[in-house]
Amino acid sequence: MARADVSFSNAHDTDPFGRLSYGAAALGNLFQAVDDETAAETLATAWELGIRYFDTAPHYGLGLSERRVGEFLRGKPRDEFQISTKVGRLLEPTPERAHLKDDTWFDVPAATRRRWDYSAEGIRRSLEDSLDRLGLDSVDILYLHDPEQFGVHAEIPGAVQALIDLREEGLVGRVGVGTSDVDILRSIVRTADIDLIMLSNRYTLLNREAADELLPECRERGVGVVNVGVFNSGILASPTPRDDAHYEYGAVTPSVLAHARRLADVCRSHGVELPAAALQFSLRDPSVLTVAVGAGRAEQLRQNRAWMDAPIPEALWGDL
Repeated sequence: MARADVSFSNAHDTDPFGRLSYGAAALGNLFQAVDDETAAETLATAWELGIRYFDTAPHYGLGLSERRVGEFLRGKPRDEFQISTKVGRLLEPTPERAHLKDDTWFDVPAATRRRWDYSAEGIRRSLEDSLDRLGLDSVDILYLHDPEQFGVHAEIPGAVQALIDLREEGLVGRVGVGTSDVDILRSIVRTADIDLIMLSNRYTLLNREAADELLPECRERGVGVVNVGVFNSGILASPTPRDDAHYEYGAVTPSVLAHARRLADVCRSHGVELPAAALQFSLRDPSVLTVAVGAGRAEQLRQNRAWMDAPIPEALWGDL
């Protein structure tokens, strides 16, 4: 199977992703538990709002996110949505630890453990396990997850080739890599025949590290970008950044907070809320196909949709 064609002329308007997509980490109980009813309502709201691309991963709640997303999407026409999941972590039962909590950011029992496996066999098994949890016959996109993690760097080329082999066999539609490590992404884009990257926290109003070399490389080589983390862990998710906001998964520093507040002031001078600009900013680059954001509740999704659709005067971008 040849690499899927990606057109960068107004790509987010013509590609099946749509401008706004849903990242389902919150449905794996990221930071706090979400009950099944709330999770189902959130997914139904995403569909109601026109969202048709859903991203999940085994890592998210030890498979809980995949199970919830799959249960919802099984009731929808298969040709009306895109779904992606990830490989790199295999889930193995640990029933003896079921009385404990998972030792990551996910509020779930530790009845399963994650084991890094970037081998071709492990990647195939991971896909099979994900399909079982999803209850689907296929996924549209498969990403290599977090290759920046310690100990797996030497295995990245083989893992990427294993993904490409799955695509060539017709087992997945598109393949890519998801990480915040711009150097790793740039190397893979230059050397491997991938379709997409999932870029985390590196092309935002506060961090434009990807703009200098990575995004031009993606445009040149026909690699689409799914941009995530555009709120930089939360600091850009409020019209006025808060003192207790998070940045890059930690406490915000005074200098970053001051920078974010200056951005908010510029937005306000144009009658725009900061989160609206944060959501729409990266879509100005033609390689960015969609912005995927997470939400654990329906009202958060409705707010994100409103911000994504808010009118923004062209002059704002120049001032920012």
